[in-house]
Amino acid sequence: MNRLASSTSAYLRQHASNPVDWWTWGDDAFEYARKLDRPVFLSVGYAACHWCHVMAHESFEDPLIAGLLNDHFVAIKVDREERPDIDAIYMAATQLVTGQGGWPMSVFLLPDGRPFLAGTYYPPSDRHGMVGFPRLLQAVRDAWVNQRTLVNSQADELDGAMRREVTFVDHLTQSGDALDLAQVRQRLGNELVSRLDEHGGFGRAPKFPRASYVDALLHRIDDRSRHAVTLTLDSMCRGGIYDHFGGGFARYSVDDFWRVPHFEKMLSDQALLARMYLRASNQYSNDQWRAVAIDTLDFVRRELAVPDGYASSLDADADGLEGSHVTWTVAEVAIVLNGADYGQFIEPSLRRWRITTNGDIDGRSVPALTTDEPFVTPPQLAPAHHALRTARARRPQPSRDDKVILEWNAMLAGAFIASRATEHVTEGLRLLRSLRTSHFSNEEWWRVERRGARATAADLAWLIDAELDAFERTGEDDWLRVARTDAAYLMAHYWDGPTPTVDSPNVGGGFFDSSDLVTDTFLRTKGLFDSATPSSQAVGARALARLGLIDDRTDVLAVAQRLITMASDVLVQNPASVPDLVDAAGYAMDAMEIVIPGAANPLSDHVRLGNMRYAVLVTGTGSSPLLVGRSPGWAYVCRRGACQRPVATVADLEDQLRTFH
Repeated sequence: MNRLASSTSAYLRQHASNPVDWWTWGDDAFEYARKLDRPVFLSVGYAACHWCHVMAHESFEDPLIAGLLNDHFVAIKVDREERPDIDAIYMAATQLVTGQGGWPMSVFLLPDGRPFLAGTYYPPSDRHGMVGFPRLLQAVRDAWVNQRTLVNSQADELDGAMRREVTFVDHLTQSGDALDLAQVRQRLGNELVSRLDEHGGFGRAPKFPRASYVDALLHRIDDRSRHAVTLTLDSMCRGGIYDHFGGGFARYSVDDFWRVPHFEKMLSDQALLARMYLRASNQYSNDQWRAVAIDTLDFVRRELAVPDGYASSLDADADGLEGSHVTWTVAEVAIVLNGADYGQFIEPSLRRWRITTNGDIDGRSVPALTTDEPFVTPPQLAPAHHALRTARARRPQPSRDDKVILEWNAMLAGAFIASRATEHVTEGLRLLRSLRTSHFSNEEWWRVERRGARATAADLAWLIDAELDAFERTGEDDWLRVARTDAAYLMAHYWDGPTPTVDSPNVGGGFFDSSDLVTDTFLRTKGLFDSATPSSQAVGARALARLGLIDDRTDVLAVAQRLITMASDVLVQNPASVPDLVDAAGYAMDAMEIVIPGAANPLSDHVRLGNMRYAVLVTGTGSSPLLVGRSPGWAYVCRRGACQRPVATVADLEDQLRTFH
């Protein structure tokens, strides 16, 4: 067993028995590299990563390859989910060198941490046009010994380009033109509609669900946008990327049809997609989509619950085989249903879930719905569905990464609250309270409950956003109080430069991804562009804008508006790269305040049942200044301090919301 055996990370512990002399990230490893005058080999991945497992088996478990690493390099393993700040630094380098990214990420560094060569997966020998990992190691070792000047020069060049990329300095606003938000939204919607694939989604395989893209189209009333949303959501939940026997979504589809997934399940995907399906269901009155969302949240509660929150992922592999826990053969279906005395359901089951002799992957079929099958399982097939689900649960199951990530759990809490179902809202509130116990200690926020890494800006931004969801849902002032406290922490430890104000709005450079308390990296990154999850700038802008509006704090709102204006050139020129920032701009620049003092009543219930896009709701009897001097039983609809006349009926309130929005 190597140094990783005592790690808190499940991903690192997966490599504890490798013959590689792995180090964890830290000053000790780099000091050892300086002492021996060796380059550093950095390997970054995560527990549910299929190709990480492949490279580990092919290379890191091989004694000869491990010998090359041990003799000539200092090898460091990093869990990207625990340390997204480290991942962001070196992913930028990988993308600059190769034009693409991915995991496992394989980067060669100087002993000062700066990269000079980067890539992703390498096979154990030359094949398919890819250099073999042993040959690469030998070449790097030769360059280190005989061409050190060239290595240093390459590190210098890559360092300069990487610094500009990860601090988005090249993307800051230069034009100074005022932002036309309506035009930005129109351009984003038009681009997304034009990119719609005939099978749903916004590009070809590999196809990732992009909740932000669907959200951007939800409130457009034209037929093309509605078609894009409907095609995408129907195709996803009827395809194999959705688990028809367990609920929840796999990471992405390897084909254009959403048929064959990459089987890992990430908590972040479940949270974002559940909320997306809930919003779409509310907007289009679609019960099928609501069922998808509820089933996804129920899957999370059933399969990912751990003592301090919810686990981060389920592996793509089970018993060493990708997808073996969820795929079927015709013979397996027949054996299960005959054994349960449901033989008459064999053919209907094969037909409904598209299980064929040829299969989809290695002769096995991924359950998916045929085009003419109803989404909800017909009553006559319910016994067969139950029997197959029960039999599947007896198979070897994928490993679970039990670390509780603050960012993803805060996302999930917001999704629970958005479902409106009493049991889910209750669970969302419970989860938020639990996170305050498990992830905060010694006056610091931590990304994982084991306190192995400090919280990122995204952790705090999502936490504040979920706390405001809780306040809007309950009207309880405690949620507003903790949101204020956490916003102050976010500003104190992550904001770059002076704090903007109403009088000096154009100062400060946004949020660093990592806290100023983090000292073990040579560079602090900033996330501007959305990826699998929204950027910290976007979520931070939305959360602070909502807090500023609810609390009538122009200073807090000024920070959110600064995050929008500093990126306005990107918003105008390439809004599809920052869809969540476009959404945040709606709160920072053009949101309504709906004030309904007192306990829950038909007025506040009506608002909560609608899609509260670009609006905040203030209820209760707490400390928000917007409640001062306003009477229970009345609703006040305002924007930027200008209010409509108070109304006391749901009909009048709906009329104001429709016309004022």
